[in-house]
Amino acid sequence: MTRSRFMTVIIASGISLLTIALIYFPKEALEASRVGLEMWWKIVFPSLLPFLIISELLIGFGVVKFIGVIFEPLMRPLFKVPGVGGFVWAMGMASGFPAGAKLTARLRQEKQLTAIEAERLVSFTNASNPLFIFAAVSVGFFENPNLGVILAASHYLGNACVGIIMRFHGKEDVHHKPKKKEKKKYLVEALRELHRTRLKEKRPFGQLLGDAVSSSIQTLLMIGGFIILFSVLNKLLSLVNILAIVGAILAFVLKLFQLPAELSIPLISGIFEITTGSMMTSQITNVDLLFKVVIVSFILGFCGLSVQAQVASILAETDIRFKPFFIARIMHGFTAGTLALLLWKPLYVNISESHTTGGIISVFFQEHPPHWIEFIWNNLLTYGPLFTISSLLLYIVIYTRRIKSHQI
Repeated sequence: MTRSRFMTVIIASGISLLTIALIYFPKEALEASRVGLEMWWKIVFPSLLPFLIISELLIGFGVVKFIGVIFEPLMRPLFKVPGVGGFVWAMGMASGFPAGAKLTARLRQEKQLTAIEAERLVSFTNASNPLFIFAAVSVGFFENPNLGVILAASHYLGNACVGIIMRFHGKEDVHHKPKKKEKKKYLVEALRELHRTRLKEKRPFGQLLGDAVSSSIQTLLMIGGFIILFSVLNKLLSLVNILAIVGAILAFVLKLFQLPAELSIPLISGIFEITTGSMMTSQITNVDLLFKVVIVSFILGFCGLSVQAQVASILAETDIRFKPFFIARIMHGFTAGTLALLLWKPLYVNISESHTTGGIISVFFQEHPPHWIEFIWNNLLTYGPLFTISSLLLYIVIYTRRIKSHQI
């Protein structure tokens, strides 16, 4: 009881101090809020919404169950999760944070996963999408497209390693042991599951689509709130010198790992918010590029408290615990940083040298980024706000119609 009261006092004091800081620094807080809002409506909303809507439709029409049966022989031995985890993993990598958590929670609500399987799955299916790694971080922040491959490789391989480690999390539920099938029957069973799920879905396509749009936009509104909140929080902590104090302590820890102390402040910022931390790391001068890549890999793996708060909010709607996810993020941070160190020579130094000597180079190792990355990124920045506003107007129309239909 004493501990509970102590935590209450700490939380209340912290919120009160942040409120005072918000009143004392209104201009800076407003600017930080604007930066967070800009990031959400230009990049996060337009890049995530299509994936979330399509995922809802695929789940509703049984395609996910079909994929689940097909991928069962791969996902079960490797990660001790059902085959539907393959769909969540792929969509999580393609669309970025926190799509993996949203889909895992959705499948848990449909009883396609046990609580333990959901905790294993969510631990490695949340990842930064390739567009952010290649376009925003490599090209936008570092102005070095060659870094994209090593950052992506360390990030996604690190996530797979975390998934293999987390397969040992929790105990098997004897009541949910999967029945072994003959290899020839997997496709037949997958088609049967697809058909059964489609027949169970009684909603017409129009309603299903409307539900998918509404659910996805509600999730993205929540994500936007967290992005703005943590953008302001990060700025306020910097203004009251808390980041500097914590950074001084972290500088000592970095020295133990033979990393430059100058990276402590960017690392602290990255622990709070992934984009700010990555950008600040790229701007540090007189530090070897290798050390910057290691720190950014850690930040991408840890994914920031902002993203973790989004995931915690999504998981709170289910019986999936947040603690295993948080531990997995720490593991992913260290694993990705270590992999970046190990892969530095083969994936960056050697290929960069072959580039200068005229050898054959991957499409990602060019002086300029691939055209498709540049095209998508520039269109997001240009048309992202228009897409966001149009989607919000559509959401208002759907929501208004539903209210009227319930009143009739």
